[in-house]
Amino acid sequence: MAGMIIAPSIVPSSVLGKTYGHKSPSDKMNILGVGIGGRGAADLSAMETENIIGLCDVDWKYAKHIFDKYPKAKRFNDYRKMYDEMLKSADGVMVATADHTHAIIAADAMTAGKNVYVEKPMTLYVYESRLLAKLAKKYKVATQMGNQGASGTGTRQALNWLWNGEIGEVTKVEAYTNRPIWPQGMAAPKEKVAVPSTLNWDAFIGPAKFRDYNPAYTPWNFRGWWDFGSGALGDMANHILQVAFKGLNLGYPTQVLGSSTMLMSDACPTAQKVTYRFAARPNMPKLALPACELTWYDGGLKPDIPVNLHLPEGQHLPEDGACIFYGTKDTMIVGSWGQNPFLVSGRKPHVPELCRIVKNDNHQQDWIRACKESPENRIETASCFAEAGPLNEMVVMGVVATRLQDLGQWLDWDGENMKFTNIPASAKIRSVVEDKFKITDGNPTFDRVYSDPVDANEYAAKLIKPVYRQGWKLPDMPA
Repeated sequence: MAGMIIAPSIVPSSVLGKTYGHKSPSDKMNILGVGIGGRGAADLSAMETENIIGLCDVDWKYAKHIFDKYPKAKRFNDYRKMYDEMLKSADGVMVATADHTHAIIAADAMTAGKNVYVEKPMTLYVYESRLLAKLAKKYKVATQMGNQGASGTGTRQALNWLWNGEIGEVTKVEAYTNRPIWPQGMAAPKEKVAVPSTLNWDAFIGPAKFRDYNPAYTPWNFRGWWDFGSGALGDMANHILQVAFKGLNLGYPTQVLGSSTMLMSDACPTAQKVTYRFAARPNMPKLALPACELTWYDGGLKPDIPVNLHLPEGQHLPEDGACIFYGTKDTMIVGSWGQNPFLVSGRKPHVPELCRIVKNDNHQQDWIRACKESPENRIETASCFAEAGPLNEMVVMGVVATRLQDLGQWLDWDGENMKFTNIPASAKIRSVVEDKFKITDGNPTFDRVYSDPVDANEYAAKLIKPVYRQGWKLPDMPA
């Protein structure tokens, strides 16, 4: 994995003809942007070497500054209308909508043979991640998940240290983040609010179960609601755990256990802890891969630091989050986006850096490069769906484990078949719809309104493979 990468052979479009979909590096791509008011704005900014021909956002007030920035791009508030009119003219689509619509927007583009860049989390559900990875392979399109640190110098250095055996065997990994930095842990709002004239609410809901509009849901705050987002774990784990997943070749977990603050029916919890267990994997040339346990913390929770862990002078645990690798030879700490890795021993091993494909570690330009290479000669991107799909499956499976925590057990995971195998047949699950906690004359009253108990196996299945709203449908899973 750490060996030399051979530069691709790129055949100019003037030779092969543009009807075959080949583009030379000098040709400009035609790009459509879907979800542009938030994170998509930064992605488009990094893609300005190309032609931005169409822009879509359900919230034209939130996205106004980006519509104004690209006045030549045609504007839409429903991606389906943009696709009907412009997808044939596009070479690639950038997707940075709320999490619950990533999969269907990307799938519709890929089945039309278009390259896709999709912000993290790649999808909201395990099944969707598997589907997008298989569609990318079937249609031979260039893909990239937007965990930007995957293209960074720090990530390459951390991977090389692992693969060169610098910290020895790793059986324990811990990671944390300072997220959420948006509201979580609340009941769904009850008040009726008029939909702003600048918002296409039905298009925002998309494949999710319909609910009335409330400004608590969008923009930005969608991450805190189960139907639209996946909380701190979904938001940041694709960044923070990328080095661990790739560097230790983790693959499918075998077991998972989730816990959190009060588990609400509609909103993600304010803090959670998720522990994954992985079986031993085939050894690498310089790194043995024994069974490993990985634990995630968010919402202010952090790992217990071992008493014998003394950081080098001038180093500290990052406030915004990090991933800690406990090896038999040394301990490595890597920042949230793979940046600034360091060894607790203070050593700075000199290991040849993995080859850099794109100057300046530009994640978006890495995707553009791959889009312009023929499928036969393409060097895959740093977070192509073949890698990002399994990583995101692990992440959102942990989200499911948190939602199943009331079962009070380790859950056995069959990754190949995307299901838990040890939930008792008679098990029921419920969550808190509303917490009416109050204090009267100094006495606390816990008056919680719970959801109706449902079959735990059926509930888990719907958290792994979603049931879309009528009128919305994913393509079939390729063989």
